[in-house]
Amino acid sequence: MGHRKHSQPRRGSLAYLPRGRAKSMEARIRTWPQEEGDQPKLLAHAGFKAGCIRIASIDDRDKTPNFGKQLVSLGTVVVTPPIVIIGIRGYSKDRYGIDSSFDVYAKDLPKELPRLFTAKSDEKSLERAEKSLGRINDIFAIAAILPGQAGIDQKKPYVFEIAVKGGDIQKQFAFVKDLLGKEVKVDQVFQKGADVDVAAITKGKGIEGPITRWGVKKKQHKSRKSVRALGTLGPISPATIMYTVPRAGQRGFHQRTQYNNRIMIMSNTQNSEFKINPAGGFKHFGLVEGDFVVIRGSIPGTYRRLVKLRSPMRHRTSKITQPKVLEIMI
Repeated sequence: MGHRKHSQPRRGSLAYLPRGRAKSMEARIRTWPQEEGDQPKLLAHAGFKAGCIRIASIDDRDKTPNFGKQLVSLGTVVVTPPIVIIGIRGYSKDRYGIDSSFDVYAKDLPKELPRLFTAKSDEKSLERAEKSLGRINDIFAIAAILPGQAGIDQKKPYVFEIAVKGGDIQKQFAFVKDLLGKEVKVDQVFQKGADVDVAAITKGKGIEGPITRWGVKKKQHKSRKSVRALGTLGPISPATIMYTVPRAGQRGFHQRTQYNNRIMIMSNTQNSEFKINPAGGFKHFGLVEGDFVVIRGSIPGTYRRLVKLRSPMRHRTSKITQPKVLEIMI
């Protein structure tokens, strides 16, 4: 008898481990790019995924076969209501790691925020924070986004940190101090045609077997009673199953970050040159109202889910060209 042919995972199937459920509906950004220049700036914004459309545009990528030709590509509509800067957080670093040194909050907070926490701030806390800037390594802006402004029924706002880069610590603190209690729109953070990194929680699929979850090959006909199961879980000795063996389990609802997604359109529904809403609104979302961006390609997450947009970490270009969008096909 010949050797039995066991099912093996495809190359690259262990790219993400572990494949467990995300802890929160909100993606967490752990790494931030370094900005050059003396002017501080915010490095992220957020929105809610609305739906997909088709974009007809002129390919402006140099040294490509389709340069100068018309392309029809997929576009994802992200509703981007303004974020509210509600506080400042300073981090210091010592031999034990990074530690939060101070939190300063705005006096007038949105009425939805007491559902999360009760923040108190005064002039003394702001003065103490300014005096401690000498031992601060990083300044972050504490931002809140209200789902109700995007047409979503959720009352609980999302509160997250946004890194501030550029200039020294004093300039960064003064920059966020001027924004306390104010709204920041997406066009104040990003430009049309720029690349952004998208962080979101993917669509949940539930429990799946190893064929769908890891892409292993099905067994041959009549080799075993089972066709969609693995041929072997490992050797007899040692009597253990390694983590690299594909097993059934959770698929989807993972945190993923997608790099270098180009912003094709950045506009508002009131003064947009393109009609963005289909008849009756987007499926599972409704009508898009207010500020929105259209990102080329697909992005992680299901509709109505929070999407974070961050300045790109990889392959950053100094020159941003405006995309030539000809038509939107809904």
